[in-house]
Amino acid sequence: MVERSDRAPLLDWEEIPSAEKPGGTVPVAAQVKDRLASPSNNRTSPGCSAQGWSSGPGGSTSSRSVPDGCSAPPATSSTSAGKDEALHADNEEHLSDSGSTEESLDDRMVKWEEKDQIVSVFVVAFNTRSGNMLEWCLPKDMDLEGVEFKAIASGSHRVTTDFIYFRKGSYFGLACFANMPVESVVERGARMKSVGILSPSYTLLYRYMSFLEHQVRLQLQTPGHYSPLEAFYEDKRAILPPSGDGVVSACPANAWGAAINHSMHPEMKITHPAGCMSQFIRFFGEQIMVLWKLALLRRRILIFSPPPVGVVCYRVYCCCCLANISIPGIGVAVPEFRPFFYVNVADISALENELSYVACTTEKIFEEKKDLYDVYVDNQNVKTYRDGLKPLLRLSTADREKYHKLTEQRQMLLYSQEENGDCVSSEEDLFILFFLEQNNRIFQTLSEVAASPDPTLTHESVRAMGLDPHGDRLFLLHLLEIYGYDTLLVSEQLCCS
Repeated sequence: MVERSDRAPLLDWEEIPSAEKPGGTVPVAAQVKDRLASPSNNRTSPGCSAQGWSSGPGGSTSSRSVPDGCSAPPATSSTSAGKDEALHADNEEHLSDSGSTEESLDDRMVKWEEKDQIVSVFVVAFNTRSGNMLEWCLPKDMDLEGVEFKAIASGSHRVTTDFIYFRKGSYFGLACFANMPVESVVERGARMKSVGILSPSYTLLYRYMSFLEHQVRLQLQTPGHYSPLEAFYEDKRAILPPSGDGVVSACPANAWGAAINHSMHPEMKITHPAGCMSQFIRFFGEQIMVLWKLALLRRRILIFSPPPVGVVCYRVYCCCCLANISIPGIGVAVPEFRPFFYVNVADISALENELSYVACTTEKIFEEKKDLYDVYVDNQNVKTYRDGLKPLLRLSTADREKYHKLTEQRQMLLYSQEENGDCVSSEEDLFILFFLEQNNRIFQTLSEVAASPDPTLTHESVRAMGLDPHGDRLFLLHLLEIYGYDTLLVSEQLCCS
């Protein structure tokens, strides 16, 4: 089970003082290469006040991302980048660029990514007569229909606090919920509210977690006091691109490849709700290998859990991370793996049109809507009603070997941290890069076999991918079909399992 709150690291980060920006950066390709070559160097030691997450099972993800939700190569854990990670974007804008006479395209892109892009701020309340209702919002003409059911999840009356990531149209949202007991017959002894924001991207939403938590407590104690929220919106409101669409980006298969050619922004490693990759993997255990295959196959994954829903929203993001590929051109034609975060019955029509997604819900009725998902995850139980996918829920020999290798590398990481006291490296790097390397290995081998005079997959080539020739045969056939390797032939031996 999850060993600690996933919210704590986010707030711990905000309390870490800014550091001075170093003079140089390490080339991205070298950083990624070093990470892959030295997986035992990637965890923050317990008790270390390092860049990223503070300590324990919520070690830093070091996952960098392209705008609007796609995980990308981890930020370097070198000394210079370690200092970079503690630098807030607001301070960076005022730093001198005396070492350079011309601003690079990468630098301009990074600055654009850092811009605050809050398109709406709102307060949602639970009314004993009418249920969830939108109490207040800015701007007044913003279409927030249905947000009242996203910002207060079904079943939230059972918890005192929670936070929720969600999708609203073409925007991402973050809302903080609180439930306060009151001596009021009208309110039936409890006052429940959420304060939330919307943005075209969720990469910077974490920054406002502490602010939103404070504001929801304020709204509970002194209802109707909106001036701090008005000031916040005026200060942070978005300047959207000319198109004004704020289109949600999913996680295209080549997102990592695109981002590798883009300079790393150290703070991006913590801009996703991704501080729980280590808890995520420990929570599911060996089942993580089943989720990895389903994510790589771009299946529709729905995760059920009762409130609190914040930690489950993190699992949505972690599932997306399992499917990262950094080889250019791979997966261009496959469905995008779209993170929906929290969904409720109002999202049913939207999910009906999705070919691939990962989402979470607190509403048990979704289990009966079998046409909406391919895979249903209830606690640690991963199940499907699709006959063609049921064999994929069984672990192969190669799955167990990979999981054993992953846990071995983690133990080496822990030992290295205890012996060397390295407070820069991150356990999260190991997990994310482990699956990135595995995915690259598969598609690199497939590409090489497809380009060979005899494009036939044999036992040897399948093993070269890190797969089991017999146990992973069905997974491999699904993979070939989805990613368009229709010119590849499968050796008859692989069909005789």
